[in-house]
Amino acid sequence: MNEEFANLNEVKSEIINLSAILSLPKGTEAFVSDVHGEYDEFAHIMRNGSGNTKQKIAELFTGRLSPMSQKKLAFLIYYPSEILAKTKLAINDDEQMIQWYMDTFNNLIEMLKYTANKYTRSKVRKALNPDFVYVTEELLYADTNAEMKQLSYQEIMNSIIKLNMADAFIIDTCHSIQRLVVDHIHIIGDIYDRGPHPDYIIEHLVHHWKNFDFQWGNHDILWMGSVAGSKLCMLNLLRICARYDNLEILEQSYGIDLSKIRLLAVDNYQPLASFTPKSDTGKKISPAQAAVDNRIQQAAAILQFKLEGQAIKRRPEFKMENRLLLDKLSFDRKEITIEGKSYPINNGCFQMVDSQDPYQLTAKESATIDDLMKQFMSSKKLKQHIQYLIDNGSMYLKYNGNLLLHGCVPVAEDGELLAWQIKGHSYAGKALFDYFDRIIRQALDHPTTADTFENDVIWYLWTGKMSPLFGKDKMTTFERYFIDDKRLQIERLNPYYSLRKASWFADKLFEEFGLTSEGHIINGHTPVKAGTSPILANGKIFVIDGGMSKPYHKTTGIGGYTLLSNSYGLQLVTHEPFTTRKKAIAEMTDVVSTKRVIEQSVKRKTVAETDIGQELQQQMNQLLKQLAK
Repeated sequence: MNEEFANLNEVKSEIINLSAILSLPKGTEAFVSDVHGEYDEFAHIMRNGSGNTKQKIAELFTGRLSPMSQKKLAFLIYYPSEILAKTKLAINDDEQMIQWYMDTFNNLIEMLKYTANKYTRSKVRKALNPDFVYVTEELLYADTNAEMKQLSYQEIMNSIIKLNMADAFIIDTCHSIQRLVVDHIHIIGDIYDRGPHPDYIIEHLVHHWKNFDFQWGNHDILWMGSVAGSKLCMLNLLRICARYDNLEILEQSYGIDLSKIRLLAVDNYQPLASFTPKSDTGKKISPAQAAVDNRIQQAAAILQFKLEGQAIKRRPEFKMENRLLLDKLSFDRKEITIEGKSYPINNGCFQMVDSQDPYQLTAKESATIDDLMKQFMSSKKLKQHIQYLIDNGSMYLKYNGNLLLHGCVPVAEDGELLAWQIKGHSYAGKALFDYFDRIIRQALDHPTTADTFENDVIWYLWTGKMSPLFGKDKMTTFERYFIDDKRLQIERLNPYYSLRKASWFADKLFEEFGLTSEGHIINGHTPVKAGTSPILANGKIFVIDGGMSKPYHKTTGIGGYTLLSNSYGLQLVTHEPFTTRKKAIAEMTDVVSTKRVIEQSVKRKTVAETDIGQELQQQMNQLLKQLAK
């Protein structure tokens, strides 16, 4: 007898329970990508279930609630605390407020019941706040047709109001509905980057969601590498924050003191046009602050180029010698020679570069980098957030027959997998992803500022030709800053990005990762330009970077995509650009979402047809074997 069960009847009960779960409809999965720190838009889409909540309200209440009442209920579910506060200001009469509470309780319980109808009681219980589990279940499963039950139902609601628990109950019930409308969230890379609040996004997931996963993106890698101790990842990260007027995320969100790099920058650099900060946050930046950020960006860039040169020389196996550029500068630093041809330097800032030893740091530069690394590696909040990405993330994920990855699978022009030769081994396709995944985890398990192989590999993932997260032949940061010739600024995409339009290529990748051609490959990383379809390879590949990040709205023409996979099939949801959280709440302006059905099943897909279902089936098979003994 299994130790978990006292007798055969308990075994039989568990078999019945598992059988019931396997026959339930599959939960809804939501896939989003390239959030880039845009917390308000991301949170709104999660709160409204990519438009599902509004749809369910219409299904349930049309004919009973007016369109305006339905909208008010929807926004209460999205933003319960804020809408409650507005409602209390609008209703001054106690009796009217009590009636509002009673009506709201009824509507929310009915909505909760509707969203919970395809889950087991145990799963619904996990979505409820533990403080209200008993009360909610009594209301949720009460038979209101029975007179005594109806009286009990009414008394429970009256008691909630009398005990001043009404607001907390409403807030928690709304959060439970959010969690049940979408069962599982997949984030296909890049929580971090130019947007102002990646930290809020992670906190939102920590406090509101239990079922989710990350596939790491190239910008996430910079933050992960910085916590692991990679100076190069940290300098790239710092330079980008300064370039996009986003240093506040470091100082205010993660408590990183930038005073030493600010002093080094002001003492040694003057503002230059090519280093003018680009504000994506919407706030105005003062000329004085812009001048300081300009200088910090220069300082970080030069430090980055110096340490990149050291890493390239230290790791000849990376084959990045063509990125050694500081030693190609003329003595007066007004020209640079690349592949035998000279180019003029514009907006040069090489006063801290020793022409005799261009990749050597000065004593002050070394001390500044050491100070920054100490700040990054000792930030408690940052370490917690990065550990969260590690614990719940991976380089790729196979889930319910689908392959989820941020960037690309490095291939040649003919579609053959490219192999990375490293330390006497060769890694291609799935093996390459697995190798990088191991290296990342090793680096985060043993953080150090030493120039370890693991830290250098994490930096390579940001910029290397064989990186699945980068997917280009080179990163031309130097050329874009200092050389006007556009031909030198070109970054050629890996052939993966053109081949993924072909059905045969998708089938090749399915085989490589051990999946059937009935699944899908879900990508982010490359914004889908306006007028271009995100559906490739006859519906086998989806690219869902629709421009949630504000700077890409002009490129994509929209405010992002969500791919939904439910028991009926696949839907691609196109979101219009989000305004602001404040405006959305004040004016009850929802994100306009357009749903396009991609695949539709005649028969609803059940839990039995999912990865979790296979695990449950194995458990049930083991129990059946026990009964047969």
